[in-house]
Amino acid sequence: MTQKQFYDWQTMGGSRDVSTLIQLLEERDISWCMIGGLAVNHWAAEPMATADVDIVIVADALDSAIAACEQMGFTRQQFEHSVNLKGQSKVSIQITTAPFYQEFPLRSVPADVHGILMRVASLEDTIAGKIAAFSDSARRPSKRQKDLADISRLLESHPHLQPLIPADVLSKLIV
Repeated sequence: MTQKQFYDWQTMGGSRDVSTLIQLLEERDISWCMIGGLAVNHWAAEPMATADVDIVIVADALDSAIAACEQMGFTRQQFEHSVNLKGQSKVSIQITTAPFYQEFPLRSVPADVHGILMRVASLEDTIAGKIAAFSDSARRPSKRQKDLADISRLLESHPHLQPLIPADVLSKLIV
């Protein structure tokens, strides 16, 4: 079973929704990149299952990108710091609107994640995003624990990043 086949099995055809989104953004020359779990899966040694697709789209193209996604059959749900899109699969596409992530697309890199070609946040941006997510006390405890595990996975594969981890976060890791 290929990575893409496994991802499709896990998400009930998620690669189709993700590929449609990527193609739409690329055809319109919109600056974007994956963040969150998919970015961690690119940078960490061992990928983990995720049905969430976290993405940042530059603010000046956000409305037109979302409108184009809706024309392609995605449904939209608006939240305080994100716009969530749902296609035909179990994948939930979560577009962050938080200003913190707006420059990530400038430093993104091309990557093959689960057999899908995409842009992912740089290694440094990926870990910074995970630190920011973990440090957000308003997030659910289970999400914060996953963020901490993702930081740990990144450090296992890239121990040179340890100086980038704040002491209060590092103290919570098992190293």
